[in-house]
Amino acid sequence: MILWIASYPKSGNTWLRSLLSAYYSSENGVFNQAILKNIGQFPEKRHFTSFDYNSKDVTDTTRFWIKAQEKINEDKKLRFFKTHNIFDAVNNHKFTNKKNSAGCIYIVRDPRNVITSLKNHYEMSYEESLKWMTNSKKFIYDVENVKKDGYSDFQFISSWSTNYKSWKIQKEIPVKIIRYEDLLKETYVVFKEIIEFTNKILNIKKKIDRNKIKNSDR
Repeated sequence: MILWIASYPKSGNTWLRSLLSAYYSSENGVFNQAILKNIGQFPEKRHFTSFDYNSKDVTDTTRFWIKAQEKINEDKKLRFFKTHNIFDAVNNHKFTNKKNSAGCIYIVRDPRNVITSLKNHYEMSYEESLKWMTNSKKFIYDVENVKKDGYSDFQFISSWSTNYKSWKIQKEIPVKIIRYEDLLKETYVVFKEIIEFTNKILNIKKKIDRNKIKNSDR
């Protein structure tokens, strides 16, 4: 089963992944860059190698979103995946469902700060950034890999508001919504809540390691 780490772009997804990977993939909770790979992204090209899709068609992999997740879940292992995709369908193809998803941790950031982060990351003006994050038809993909991999990592993110609401209002899977600002201000407290939620969803009976929580934020 998959536990999603979802967010709109530039909302702290990578930071949350680093905290979770440090806690669940290390002995002492101390983060190192090598363990970040334990939490990959969905979708990526590697998830569709068994399927016949048109890599030059921007949305064609949406036909295999569910089938790819079913294949991932064949070994019945529990996995974290990051995504910026909305919890909805594209061309009537659902992004995920309760059969393949255990739950989601959604990190939401003040949109005023998202605008600034988008501006700096993509070297846009504030006006362009605002237009970017209010575009209900917005999608992203790895521009540098298009020639080699096509649009296999296409993600439909829609607008900031739609993205957030899509995960918040859905009733298929349990979701823990956290504010980036709260995680920043009270890292230990909020991250402990995330671990409690995660352990419950994944049926992990092991007692919470408070030292690992402290170490993961160093």
